[in-house]
Amino acid sequence: MSKRRTSSSDATGAATLAVADRPSSGDTKGSINLRVEAGTRQLIDDAAAVLGKTRTEFMIESARREAIDVLLDQKLFVLDPERYADFMQALDNPPAPGPKLRALLRRVPAWER
Repeated sequence: MSKRRTSSSDATGAATLAVADRPSSGDTKGSINLRVEAGTRQLIDDAAAVLGKTRTEFMIESARREAIDVLLDQKLFVLDPERYADFMQALDNPPAPGPKLRALLRRVPAWER
């Protein structure tokens, strides 16, 4: 299963970000044991049946899809061309360090104390 997310640069023909199956460290399988209420289990079973899948297939596909979305939400954001230009401008021309940043940089990190 793969999931595609596109950025605003797609309109200009730039590359598309694709999240695909990650290679595992082998073909070994593990198990995940869950305790769920009867109503939740029945809901999952009903949804799986509608799609013609087993409970396991349905749960793995659903959990994997959600995991990809969560990870992408932490790493990917999409901007329209105007906002992207503003963002790049801000990255290329950061403001001068203020007094709070200077004070922070003078502090000794906790792991060095």
